[in-house]
Amino acid sequence: MNRRARTAFETERSATAAAKRTDRFDRAFVHRERAHIRRQRRAWPHVGSHVDMLRIGWKRRDRRETAGHCRRIVAAALLSRLRVPLGDTGGADVPPPRPMPIPDDLAGIHGEVGSGHARGR
Repeated sequence: MNRRARTAFETERSATAAAKRTDRFDRAFVHRERAHIRRQRRAWPHVGSHVDMLRIGWKRRDRRETAGHCRRIVAAALLSRLRVPLGDTGGADVPPPRPMPIPDDLAGIHGEVGSGHARGR
């Protein structure tokens, strides 16, 4: 992972942790989705994103997110290295194979344009 991508991921991960410490779980989830965009091509960090989203869903008492991430943890472990949709935020409200636009401030870090699919690395 290049330096810009790692910095973008670490920034979102830190913002997630800060929001969780202050019980701002909706904000934490937004930052975790942004971190998910950056790490979904790597199997274990991708799984970790979904585990954290599961925890946030549990804290928010969001049954849909909690159930959705139980399934997505397994899928992330099995499929991350094969094919992932670019820009997918990872939330349970998004169909898993759907590519999504990448936020402008995250686009270009790996040369993504926000459409299509990328092969895992």
